[in-house]
Amino acid sequence: MTRIAIIGGGPAGYEAATVAADLGAEVSLIESDGMGGACVLYDCVPSKTLIATSERVTAFRDAPELGVSSLSVDDVSINLGVVNDRVRRLAVNQSKDIHDRLVRAGVAIFAGRGRFAKEQRGRTYAVEVLDGVGAVLGDVEADVVLLATGGHPRVLAAAEPDGERILSWRDVYHLTDLPEHLIVVGSGVTGAEFASAYTEMGVPVTLVSSRDKVLPGEDPDAADVIESVFTGRGGVLMKHARARSVSKNADGVEVKLADGRTVAGSHVLMCVGSVPNTAGLGLEHIGIVADDRGYIQVDRVSRTAVPGVYAAGDSTGVMLLASVAAMQGRVAMWHSMGEAVQPLRLKTVSANVFTHPEIATVGLGHAAVSTDGMPARTVMLPLAGNARAKMQGLSDGFVKLFCRPATGVVMGGSVVAPAASELILPIAMAVQRGLTVSELAGTFTVYPSLSGSITEAARRLMHRDDLN
Repeated sequence: MTRIAIIGGGPAGYEAATVAADLGAEVSLIESDGMGGACVLYDCVPSKTLIATSERVTAFRDAPELGVSSLSVDDVSINLGVVNDRVRRLAVNQSKDIHDRLVRAGVAIFAGRGRFAKEQRGRTYAVEVLDGVGAVLGDVEADVVLLATGGHPRVLAAAEPDGERILSWRDVYHLTDLPEHLIVVGSGVTGAEFASAYTEMGVPVTLVSSRDKVLPGEDPDAADVIESVFTGRGGVLMKHARARSVSKNADGVEVKLADGRTVAGSHVLMCVGSVPNTAGLGLEHIGIVADDRGYIQVDRVSRTAVPGVYAAGDSTGVMLLASVAAMQGRVAMWHSMGEAVQPLRLKTVSANVFTHPEIATVGLGHAAVSTDGMPARTVMLPLAGNARAKMQGLSDGFVKLFCRPATGVVMGGSVVAPAASELILPIAMAVQRGLTVSELAGTFTVYPSLSGSITEAARRLMHRDDLN
């Protein structure tokens, strides 16, 4: 029986454990915080639960446009203490569900941190289990090891979170009252999501961005929509503004910018990236060297440079998404157990930004076409022209498709709309299966529906006269 040790219980770790147990391996999983890791306990699950509350507020705010004139955002009262109690409760319950599923599958779970022992044992690996202060509780012997340790919020030395006024994305779920004025530092995905959510809940928000556009990694047309909606709701966007330090005062906080300007607010949320959890793993004991950013390098089947040692998730720096982490973990186990496996294909990965509206993307898109010079035919249909969108009072957003000029094969696409995370699936399937725009256009959609814009975009791409 193959003995597998997994360090880290996030999406990469628990999905890998499930696969390995199903294949008959003896699986040991080491996790310090709880099953699901940071993703379930502090990041994806809590943040999207909080965002679900903001979506309800948005529905009330926009109700007058649909003729429900007795309701307005002024009638909505948000009890943030109740909201965050629910956020934390759902996270804990989700973690327990994962724990129970692994136990039923026969996975041995160890509470603590894992690291490679200094003294290794020939052809097998010795992995120590440590408590919170670094004392060794025991060890696990394994033929195969998966490193799935995730990451943690990056901290600026001059803006260290205190959990009260200066917050990281792990701290916000302990607030009991809405901030009087929230400053969000960082305009990447995490910063944009929180800025959008709190703005929709009626909180004055200032978003500090070091770039000339929010969401610099996304389609610029999509970023323009998010900026427009955010500022239209009363949010303040400060571009080319790099935070240098944060200090507390009697009234709240003050953020000092590199150009000398200051921003005052009641709270500041620091969203300045993440750091991989690769320190203290004893990598030097088996000959693995992390790169200069701390990431563990892997190939497309999650192998490290050391035989029998795999890595998956945020510790590898490969598209920091829960879905990618989970697939890396599964692929690692399939490969280690001798199963047929398809190497990871990043161009088929769909991703979503949970702002209002959402941004969903898949495949090769704007960056490949504009920066890499990838030949493509493109069409973009504004959401305002969709019949269902008109009925729902939706005007912000679009559907964009890219296809290869010669064959019409769908290369990728973007959707900016409410529930874009659901609408991206047909485009993702088209990219995954190599479908042409003709095949996508010939698919029946419900009328009226937002998904109808996807097949309409495909029909536009079938006719060269309509192409740009």
